[in-house]
Amino acid sequence: MGEAHVAGTGLTEFGRTPDRTGRDLFAEAGLEAIDEAGIAPSEVEHLYFGNFMGELAEHQGHQGPLMAEAIGVDAPATRYETACASSGAAVLEAVRTVRAGDADVVVAGGMERMTNMGTADATEGLATAADDLYEIRAGMTFPGAYALMARAYFDEYGGSAEDLAHVAVKNHDNAVVNDHAQLQNEITVEDALDAPGVADPLGLYDSCPISDGASAVVVASEEYVDREGVDAPVAVTGAGQGGDKLALHDREYLARTPAAATAAEAAYEEAGIGPEDVDVAEVHDCFTIAEVLALESLGFYEPGEAIGAARRGETTRDGDLPVNLSGGLKAKGHPVGATGTGQIVSLTRLLRGDHPRSDAVPDARCGLAHNAGGTVASATVHLLEVRE
Repeated sequence: MGEAHVAGTGLTEFGRTPDRTGRDLFAEAGLEAIDEAGIAPSEVEHLYFGNFMGELAEHQGHQGPLMAEAIGVDAPATRYETACASSGAAVLEAVRTVRAGDADVVVAGGMERMTNMGTADATEGLATAADDLYEIRAGMTFPGAYALMARAYFDEYGGSAEDLAHVAVKNHDNAVVNDHAQLQNEITVEDALDAPGVADPLGLYDSCPISDGASAVVVASEEYVDREGVDAPVAVTGAGQGGDKLALHDREYLARTPAAATAAEAAYEEAGIGPEDVDVAEVHDCFTIAEVLALESLGFYEPGEAIGAARRGETTRDGDLPVNLSGGLKAKGHPVGATGTGQIVSLTRLLRGDHPRSDAVPDARCGLAHNAGGTVASATVHLLEVRE
């Protein structure tokens, strides 16, 4: 079974673009990825597209064929929806299709458009990734859900709002030079602690912004890359997916995310490596506590140890394991359906040396992408390695 290479990457700016349509956003990202790969749209054999709430934001379902048309692709196109992990799942399917020999060239990507909805409607729309009967009807929103997870973590392992503030400071700092990031401003720990509260113990700077944007990658077979002379030094060497019960009250743990651990274990096993081999990571930090939970589920830290990682400088760009050099969801932005593929784009560029933060990891050979849906009822993990 051959490897799946990332032959091209495309990314819009993440931020507020309420006057652009979803198909316009995806056309920008998808065509950039195809152009970077040096292929023709006619060579694309499948499009796998991630989107969470197009029906609510744009009154548009059945988006696969629509987005294929937007990038000039005449091939089967399928939409994947698994909340915030939608395009992570799309990439997973693209990798599997290519590895199985069912296609040589697949485009995977995603898009979300939310700022046109306004904060209240976007928050309500995002909440549909929770359990309607037992969570949404009780008034649950995701800031509240992650606040419960943070409080459960503090109760079990310790930690403080100041520890979380260091995560926010780190990710804002990383985003300053990223022209694709929504929040390109530095903050201090004091700024984070003094910001308005959102859901105790989370404040404004613990939360990612509402975002619009799109991302795409061209996934190509090893045989195709070699035959056509495509410059694609980065390959996806491991991929995994995990799941958990949808509602928080049905889970065994609130302070752990087993879905991410399952996905990571599968990805590590497939790649034949372990967490100690990872040089750089992009993890799903929709809230600062989510980064902490991810680092533990991915095997980088034992339970209870990751809460102080940013404060100790271990996950900053000059630390042993730089995390979210793009700015993460926290500062780069979180256009839900585009986030998973956006992480793959960022890691590919970091490993190739053409990302604005590549200077922080000049010798990096392996990167990990962690994409989570809802309160991590869904998760995908991808391992990328330099193969030249």
